[in-house]
Amino acid sequence: MRYVAYYRVSTDKQGRSGLGLEAQREAVRSFLAAKGWPPVAEFTEVESGKKSDRQQLAAALAACRLHKAVLVIAKLDRLARNAAFLLNLRDAGVEFVACDMSDANRLTVGIMALVAEDEAERISARTKAALAAAKARGAVLGGFRGYVPSEDDRAKAAQAKREKAKRLDLMPEVAAIRASGVSSLSGIARALNERGIPTSNGAKWQAVQVKRMLAMLD
Repeated sequence: MRYVAYYRVSTDKQGRSGLGLEAQREAVRSFLAAKGWPPVAEFTEVESGKKSDRQQLAAALAACRLHKAVLVIAKLDRLARNAAFLLNLRDAGVEFVACDMSDANRLTVGIMALVAEDEAERISARTKAALAAAKARGAVLGGFRGYVPSEDDRAKAAQAKREKAKRLDLMPEVAAIRASGVSSLSGIARALNERGIPTSNGAKWQAVQVKRMLAMLD
């Protein structure tokens, strides 16, 4: 099993001093001692947990997709504190594990996301009830009357999002390989294999797969 480590602190001061980071690294090191230390990559973020747009976390997820690796964090609260991010993580197609809660994984995040969605639906229901009451009082109401996607639509959209993310993750790797002077399909396949990057099925790259992948990228 391969792992990608992600560490986060909330302030610049903590980032400069290393306060909190060393404890996180030690927790990850202890957790992976018999499983797969060192990780194939490590990413450190200095960012508030309330923000879902995190560059280093995005890079860590990309590395996980490229290497078919599991994202490992020291504490579950290092990931997020908002529902929108949980939903994005659920659809990212990346497995993860928290050292302080080893049973937490994408299923846990999925459950947390469902709870968040349920709360959103309750809020929506209360809003609709309030609008209905306002309409009954004679208020003129507007609103969206378009199509509401089904669960199947959402699943297909999530799968398409994961496939697009995988292709985007490969672009800088292929560009770097080409920049080194390797241009043949077999050469690119060999370079990807040497970098430890598997295909979407977890197999070794071959020329025909590289040709198909390049066609999609182009």
